[in-house]
Amino acid sequence: MYSALGGVSLPPDVPVCINTLENVLFMDYNNDISFVIGGKLVVLAEHQSTINPNMALRLLLYFSRVIEKMVKGSTLYSRKRISIPWPEFYVLYNGVEPFPDEAVLRLSELFEKPEDLGLMAKTNPLLELEVKVININEGRNRDIVNRCKELAEYSAFIAKVRSCWDEVGDLETAIKEAIKYCSRYGILKGYLDVYGSEVLNMILTEWNTEDAIAFARNEGREEGLEEGREEGCEKGLLQGREEGFLKGREEGKEASNIEIAKKALAEGVSLEIVQKITGLDPEAVQGLNK
Repeated sequence: MYSALGGVSLPPDVPVCINTLENVLFMDYNNDISFVIGGKLVVLAEHQSTINPNMALRLLLYFSRVIEKMVKGSTLYSRKRISIPWPEFYVLYNGVEPFPDEAVLRLSELFEKPEDLGLMAKTNPLLELEVKVININEGRNRDIVNRCKELAEYSAFIAKVRSCWDEVGDLETAIKEAIKYCSRYGILKGYLDVYGSEVLNMILTEWNTEDAIAFARNEGREEGLEEGREEGCEKGLLQGREEGFLKGREEGKEASNIEIAKKALAEGVSLEIVQKITGLDPEAVQGLNK
């Protein structure tokens, strides 16, 4: 996979050490991977089906934890230089929103501007992290995908899930049908034959959670814009929209969370994840589930 992403050729016997952290910073998802190649390169890859502008910050925090784990036991105050692997960061995007074949997200894009803080403008930040986002949807980046058979088959599998979902209208049924189809035609066959149930649960949890979060954002945005329209006109319109958004989101939070919980539970999301998304009491979530 790294050879395909990095456009390099590594020998098949190069040592690879997986050092992925479990359940860190990313709720309960474990679809991120970190590995060291030949003791010289640490690569962190994250799969995303939604566009997230904060990936550079997320991976900075993740990388810090990985390095902390790698140098544990070393004396940071020693006069001896500590050597750490060269880092590279990738996001594999396969969402439905339009996105270019490749893009770069930078940590500096999230910084407050010095001039906005009354300081002298500066060209180059003293801290930077770049994440290469690669669109792996079926038909995109063929040169990269074709260099990694598993990546190509994964893209085909996700495309089949979506097409089945459009046909049957039920996500769980669509995933099961896609697993059967891909196993029949040799697409990720070995993997799906062994881990089919895990794949089903993973996609159900992730996609349903993303739907619930998107639903929450849209609810708050609509309420906020409505408040803004009522409060503001001309100069006050923009301010009114912002204040209305915050006010509307706060006032409608409980009602919206109940609707979000109902929708998520109906789609099969676990009680624990629904409680995390909505912030409702566990007893309330259990009651809604019943």
